[in-house]
Amino acid sequence: MSKVFFITGAGRGLGADIACQALAAGHQVVATGRRPEGVIEALSGEQDNLLATALDITDPAAARAATRAAVDRFGRIDVLINNAANFYAGYFEELSEGQVRAQIETNLFGPMNVTRAVLPIMRARRSGHVMTISSLAGQVGGEFTVAYATAKFGVEGFMESLHHDVEPYGIKTTIVEPGFFRTELLVDASTTYAELSLDDYAERTAATRRVWESMNGQQAGDPAKLADALLKVAVLDEPPLRFIAGDDCLAAVEGKAKQLLAEVDASRELGSGLAHDDAV
Repeated sequence: MSKVFFITGAGRGLGADIACQALAAGHQVVATGRRPEGVIEALSGEQDNLLATALDITDPAAARAATRAAVDRFGRIDVLINNAANFYAGYFEELSEGQVRAQIETNLFGPMNVTRAVLPIMRARRSGHVMTISSLAGQVGGEFTVAYATAKFGVEGFMESLHHDVEPYGIKTTIVEPGFFRTELLVDASTTYAELSLDDYAERTAATRRVWESMNGQQAGDPAKLADALLKVAVLDEPPLRFIAGDDCLAAVEGKAKQLLAEVDASRELGSGLAHDDAV
């Protein structure tokens, strides 16, 4: 059955792959990006089932305008895919306060802005599916990714809690946790490195930056295959709350789950029995 997809960051990378495959499958697609002409070019030109519209996800008014344009064109929104994101890479002390705030503004408040604009439409129809692209970094923190992981951990909390808010209105939610896929997240247009420099970090920063730069275009994951999997998840009657994508992410999240269980056991002796005596 044909659905109306609203996809952010559809001008390149994974967003373009999702939009192309959705169109090929006969769905109607609202493909958004900062430059609609770039979106149209990435999706091989104008099509009857395609609406390319401008959207800066950090601008709530722009999110509302794009949502109105979608409803004016197709009458509804069935699936929202919050895909647009960027990456501020660096050690915490070398990332400026402004960079950290900018990371959270785009990768957490951005999806919130778009979701806030779309939910009234879904709620009125008692139907819909919100999918937000998180990351392996939303489950497992790592070196050089403190700003990105902070935003993605926020996405996890936002979406897990949103599930309980909107489930009574027939709206499904899915957190997508990809590992390393050959998207465009590591290209210059999406990645910004720390603007500060401290002597203690200089050697590590230089070495780690070389590693990240060398990874671009070499990631194991195929974004076209990920897009295909996401479309299958999007049409499930009972989609998962979390979709973990990629062998690397599956292994890492499984390891994190085991680590958490071990920490529960390690905390049990000192962490239990802390209630007020009159609450026992």
